[in-house]
Amino acid sequence: MTTPPSVTPDPVPLSRLSINQETVKQWSLPELAEGCRKEGIGAVGLWRAPVREYGVERTARLLRDAGLAVTSLCRGGFFTDTDPAPRARALDDNRAAVDEAAALGTDTLVLVSGGLPPGSKDLSGARERVADALAVLGPYAEERGVRLAVEPLHPMFAADRCVVSTLGQALDLAERFPARQVGVVVDTYHLWWDDQAPAQIARAGAGGRLHAFQLADWITPLPAGVLLGRGQLGDGSVDFRAFRALVEAAGHHGPIEVEIFNEALWARDGGEVLRETAERFRTYA
Repeated sequence: MTTPPSVTPDPVPLSRLSINQETVKQWSLPELAEGCRKEGIGAVGLWRAPVREYGVERTARLLRDAGLAVTSLCRGGFFTDTDPAPRARALDDNRAAVDEAAALGTDTLVLVSGGLPPGSKDLSGARERVADALAVLGPYAEERGVRLAVEPLHPMFAADRCVVSTLGQALDLAERFPARQVGVVVDTYHLWWDDQAPAQIARAGAGGRLHAFQLADWITPLPAGVLLGRGQLGDGSVDFRAFRALVEAAGHHGPIEVEIFNEALWARDGGEVLRETAERFRTYA
């Protein structure tokens, strides 16, 4: 994807950077809060497991005291099971995720839809079960001031993790519901390859459904275990400024999360990774 020079955006201010917790997974929540304070970073994206381990209310208090905004909570979802009991458990877990997001002060809960049930090849049926879950959870989330953000994942994850592979598919689901309840996530790692992404980003913006914008690079060769194969900004194939021009043209001028799952980064000093990420953000985003 390329952007004409006439619409290439100006360098992005650091004030728009949100550090997703997984980028510096080696850090505890207090270390994350202190590191962001030192680097002048004002926002974070959180994950449920470490937040629950530390305590939801305790996390909210820690981040408020540090002056950090929470741009998103990840993740809810996994709606595609065909059996009633697991589906009911998934809905209960997602209601809990909504409550956690509200307690943390974020209006965005990221959803990963879930893969095909064992033995199934029915992608369309699985997507319909995602829609069924959104119909239940959307009003619940709206009552608590939280928006559900459907994240399309790269097609290589369709079988086992996410049957929603393109932004168009995510919008087809989201548009069945009010935008104040359900929108989408634009994540460069998952969408950089899709020549329909520009039109779908514009569609998301026109409908008020562009709820989150996340950055990570696509590096080759992919590391073993592609789930942990996201690259540091500038190390791979993604044109981040082209993506930013598109999302800004679509009306999104808010936080930009950097969300990188990479064991090589996690093996390094967290402060060094955070400083590098901030510098790469200034250079490439």
